[in-house]
Amino acid sequence: MEVEVYSVKGTKTSRKVKLDDAIFGIEPNDHAIYLDVKQFMANQRQGTHSSLEKSTISGSTKKLHRQKGTGGSRKGSIKSPLFRGGARVFGPHPRDYSFKLNKKLKKLARISALSYKAKENNLTVLEDFTFDVPKTRNFIEMLKNFKLEDTKILLVVPEIDPNVSLSSRNLKRVKIIRAADLNTYEILDASRLLIMESSVKDIEKVHEN
Repeated sequence: MEVEVYSVKGTKTSRKVKLDDAIFGIEPNDHAIYLDVKQFMANQRQGTHSSLEKSTISGSTKKLHRQKGTGGSRKGSIKSPLFRGGARVFGPHPRDYSFKLNKKLKKLARISALSYKAKENNLTVLEDFTFDVPKTRNFIEMLKNFKLEDTKILLVVPEIDPNVSLSSRNLKRVKIIRAADLNTYEILDASRLLIMESSVKDIEKVHEN
């Protein structure tokens, strides 16, 4: 498919860029997307949670009262989970939540996410640009030209430009990522995908057979 290339002023240039249908025009695989996003989120978990059980909690092990004859229930020690401040039963302990997926499935998930963006017209190709100096105002002005001030944006660049990166750093709804580092979660998390013209070839290169 061919799409227009836009300038940072929000106007069409005289150029068009061809997007590879094998990357931006496939029938999306929802299950592959699910697995890739699940892995991404699982890998973000630290897994450092730890609860205190009877063997690790501080407290006396003395039997609170005799076994029979009190009219109440039997009680072992103050560390029992039944008491306030007692141990926790079957609580969480440190563990690794990460798991592996094969490369072909992750590739399928990424191109499925890109195809969704293209199909929903939430993908725009921008001509390569930079700023003379890092100013948030410059980036906001560019977003206003596309009427995207209140939209969650993912800007895909060939390499991180310091001036562009610093200009967007204070904008909560904007994230910049290298084409080589694209992942399914970031693509789907953004409402709009802005791709620099030279990044298109980088994306296609990453997803070559």
